[in-house]
Amino acid sequence: MHDIRLIRDDPAAFDAALAKRGAEPQADTLIAIDERRRAIIAEAQEAQTRRNDLSKQIGQAKAAKDDARAQGLMDEVAALKARLPELEEQERAVEAELNTALAAIPNLPAADVPQGADENDNALVHQKGEPATFAFEAREHDAIAPALGMDFETGVALSGARFTLLRGPMARLSRALGQFMLDRMTEKNGFELVQPPLLVRDEAAFGTGQLPKFAEDLFRTTDGRWLIPTAEVSLTNIVREAILSEAELPLRFTALTPCFRSEAGAAGRDTRGLIRQHQFDKVEMVSITTPDQSDAEHERMTTCAEGVLEALGLPYRRMLLCTGDMGFSAARTYDLEVWLPGQARYREISSCSTCTDFQARRMMARYRPTEGKGTRFVHTLNGSGLAVGRTLVAVIENYQQADGSVVVPEVLRPYLGGQAVLEPR
Repeated sequence: MHDIRLIRDDPAAFDAALAKRGAEPQADTLIAIDERRRAIIAEAQEAQTRRNDLSKQIGQAKAAKDDARAQGLMDEVAALKARLPELEEQERAVEAELNTALAAIPNLPAADVPQGADENDNALVHQKGEPATFAFEAREHDAIAPALGMDFETGVALSGARFTLLRGPMARLSRALGQFMLDRMTEKNGFELVQPPLLVRDEAAFGTGQLPKFAEDLFRTTDGRWLIPTAEVSLTNIVREAILSEAELPLRFTALTPCFRSEAGAAGRDTRGLIRQHQFDKVEMVSITTPDQSDAEHERMTTCAEGVLEALGLPYRRMLLCTGDMGFSAARTYDLEVWLPGQARYREISSCSTCTDFQARRMMARYRPTEGKGTRFVHTLNGSGLAVGRTLVAVIENYQQADGSVVVPEVLRPYLGGQAVLEPR
């Protein structure tokens, strides 16, 4: 959500920032709505002031026994009394119109975000690890994993397209990956472990920017709740409507949860394998900071995600997303892309974003500075640390052997009772 006062102060800068995201100018429209709101407020204030003044004059007229004047003043007070509720209703309606318009506008990009139309315009930040070479033709995960317990057919039979059943070795490896990531986030990186609800109200989905614009991307229950598309929704809303002390910040939360996405805009994309599913597990990171901490926290969070890839021995690269490829709530996003030998290309495995105060305004999440008066909005950040299913794919493809077996990365072996190789059935 944007601050209408900042838009009024520099409408040209606001529209210029939107233009970088390929969005149409909005400042004039928003300011016009706000002018109507302010005019109504001014009229209501004038009416209330006039009503108070007339009340004093009525007393004076009665004291002077000027009944005709007193009656005329009382008639005017009655008219004002009837007008004030009308103005209050008008103000509520225009306020709702303004908030609806503001809620539909994406966050403004940070100054260092490259302008571009899509993923082809993203900027390479760095690349780490050398892609593995094989003495045989590398295969994709959906050709290797079925013999290890990745059951696509049963998943589809149970639930339809984009669902997968994991059995035996694949289920154990998936669980090991999730637990390893959680342990790293909590024990090494200082995130607080949270087990959040998987169902949230409208207000929570609105707070992180999923509603109202992206309702079709979510699954909704019969009682009106939403299945979370990412634990970011639950974790960020922990501070909803809170006023924190500066000494409490930063707050860092992590959770391993199922995530549910309708993939409404992904028809025909990645229909094979485990890359794009309606249900998947993900370790999420969320940080709540002061504005002056948020850039450093963004770098820290992204480095935490990179640390998981490095510990697993997976080659990856960091990309700075251009304005046309960023999410709705993000001001800056780093994508981590892991090398998949079977596909012979890098694929996204984590997104780490700073949302500045965009989500905080929607949630009314604030803090009280140590120095100075009043409150300020916090900054919120979120990132994947990592998507478990895509990490499973990366391990399978990077550690595949000619005989169809998969070597278990060393850091995962303690979670598998020391097992070093997954053998095909």
